[in-house]
Amino acid sequence: MSNISLDFFKSVRILDGGMGQELLARGMKPNGTLWSANALLQEKYHQLVIDIHTDFVKAGAEVIVTNTFTTRKIRLRDNKIEDKFDYLNIKAGEIAQEVKKKYPKIFIAGGLPPQKLTYESDDRSDNEIKNDFKSQSELLNPYIDFFYLDVLSSVNEVKIALDCIKEYKKPYLIGAHISEGNNLPSGEKISDIITEIQHTDLLGVMLSCVSPENFNINLNEMKNLGVPFGFKLNAFIRTNPKPNYTGAYNKSKTGNPNEFLGVRKDLTPKKMLEFAKKFKDSGATIIGGCCETKPDHIKAFSSLK
Repeated sequence: MSNISLDFFKSVRILDGGMGQELLARGMKPNGTLWSANALLQEKYHQLVIDIHTDFVKAGAEVIVTNTFTTRKIRLRDNKIEDKFDYLNIKAGEIAQEVKKKYPKIFIAGGLPPQKLTYESDDRSDNEIKNDFKSQSELLNPYIDFFYLDVLSSVNEVKIALDCIKEYKKPYLIGAHISEGNNLPSGEKISDIITEIQHTDLLGVMLSCVSPENFNINLNEMKNLGVPFGFKLNAFIRTNPKPNYTGAYNKSKTGNPNEFLGVRKDLTPKKMLEFAKKFKDSGATIIGGCCETKPDHIKAFSSLK
């Protein structure tokens, strides 16, 4: 069972920033399209994961997300290491727990990413999606305080993920993605996540890995959800490269997503804080960063507490 209250995000709370891009910035060498999973695969990077989690906590994060965005089965299969699935997800949980031992007041969010592609809805059968969510959630459950659905792109994926975790009786935070405009990649509205699903242990709903401008476009709809809401903001120039994220990644020369997504130099901690303050003043209570947000961004956000 979890110790986190269902009211936790009714007050302003600070989440961590982007693990994968920070790993690359601090010297992790890319390895195929493994991205952040490479830091779990190679023992020499384990301390780096601990250090980044720790730096986000020192900056003010009250929640850290397990480093499990690319430990999904399909990504590992693409990189011919599916046999490491159990090890990588367990290691991510163990590392998060190691940080929590030093900082016992933090909470660990078990990150359940899209199980097929990033920034695209999963077009596989419900059974295939369910099997993948079930496998990952089962491994993460012993190490976490709550589940975090991390950058999902359709209502169906959210439904299936929630069905997979209900046996653990732990609360959950939903992070949906919108690349541009007002619709999820599936074409659905963010409000459909509330109206089309019967929720029991919902902590809140976020837009995850979105630009500040995109969150602003969707701010009114977020406010009208009737649940705690917020964001994990990124500092990419785009999240919808042509033909798609995965296609662009597979052709990447550097193995770093910022090669084809671009990095915004204007989103300094001070500038990000201006956006975050506006959103907080409009009712947002879940405040965090995603790709290309660093501990300094989280430190700026923590001034909103």
